[in-house]
Amino acid sequence: MAFRVMLRLEIEPGTATDFERAWLTGTDAVTGHPANLGQSLSREPDGTYVIISDWVDEPRFREFEESPAHLEHRATLHPFRKGGSFHVLEILHSIEGRAAVDAR
Repeated sequence: MAFRVMLRLEIEPGTATDFERAWLTGTDAVTGHPANLGQSLSREPDGTYVIISDWVDEPRFREFEESPAHLEHRATLHPFRKGGSFHVLEILHSIEGRAAVDAR
């Protein structure tokens, strides 16, 4: 199927607006990579951010991780980061919901 990466980010207090702006400014570093299927930024009720990105496969994602574009983007976000975790997942099945089907 595909390969998913989930990054949970605890950011420094008072930096949410600047963090979101920095993330949005650098999205092409991720979505511009030929193996990227898309990404999203979400926020949990406690203020922790979750970045999810989908990739055609794990080897291509690992290639991206070492790319200059990714390293530069990651360095831009690093000053905001207070803590977090990194998770990788293999997407086994994906079923579209009714709203997605109806939107076509």
